[in-house]
Amino acid sequence: MGFWDRTHNLDRMTLPELVRAYFAYPAILAYLGLGIASYGVMIHWMEQPWRLLPAIALALVVYPVVWYLLHRFVLHGRYLYRSKATAAMWKRIHFDHHQDPHNLNVLFGALVTTLPTIAIVTLPLGWLIAGPAGAMAAFGTGLITTCFYEFCHCVQHLNFQPRLRFLQRIKRLHLAHHFHNEQGNFGITNYICDRLLGSYYDKPRDVPKSATVFNLGYTQEEAARYPWVAALSGGTRSDDNPRRFRAAATVGGDAEAR
Repeated sequence: MGFWDRTHNLDRMTLPELVRAYFAYPAILAYLGLGIASYGVMIHWMEQPWRLLPAIALALVVYPVVWYLLHRFVLHGRYLYRSKATAAMWKRIHFDHHQDPHNLNVLFGALVTTLPTIAIVTLPLGWLIAGPAGAMAAFGTGLITTCFYEFCHCVQHLNFQPRLRFLQRIKRLHLAHHFHNEQGNFGITNYICDRLLGSYYDKPRDVPKSATVFNLGYTQEEAARYPWVAALSGGTRSDDNPRRFRAAATVGGDAEAR
């Protein structure tokens, strides 16, 4: 089995192994390469450097908001799997990740969906602020921010206890999203939108355990009506596995989740 075909189980990898896999992954290489290229074009086109700072700042502010809205209302929505045209896309970009949260091969977003999304959000904002150079500044910032998000996301699922309090906290909150109740804690590194829009919970004891935490509501009944994802997946994971949640919660440092 080739390097790109084998499953990378984050529950069994070490941090150095993750770093090597992370910087060898095609999507990450694409983000980094395009991000550096975008900043290079920005430098070539810029005429008023001071105008680029607001474009970069706005990209940094908008990014977590857009991610939250997409994650909560699109990826956790139920209309993508109800259409044959979008079922395979939904399966790849989010369903598979919740079915097996430790599989590195499906943790990273697919370039065919992530790159257009980053471009659509950042390019117009940057252009309005500082023209072509601003567009490149915002786009490059979106790409580099994606790399940061993806690495933090990997660490959240890695069998590793971070030393930084920031990483400890976001790991605990994200594991609760995956193993306790998926209808909250939609952020990855930033939970401000969760707080503002009522989807934040600090401890698993604060909200009921979800019966759809692994299948996102794509139950056997839904699969009977909308069979395309099930046909591609060989079924759905609908069982509640407390032992697996306890192990993950221990890694995340939340003893109360047990």
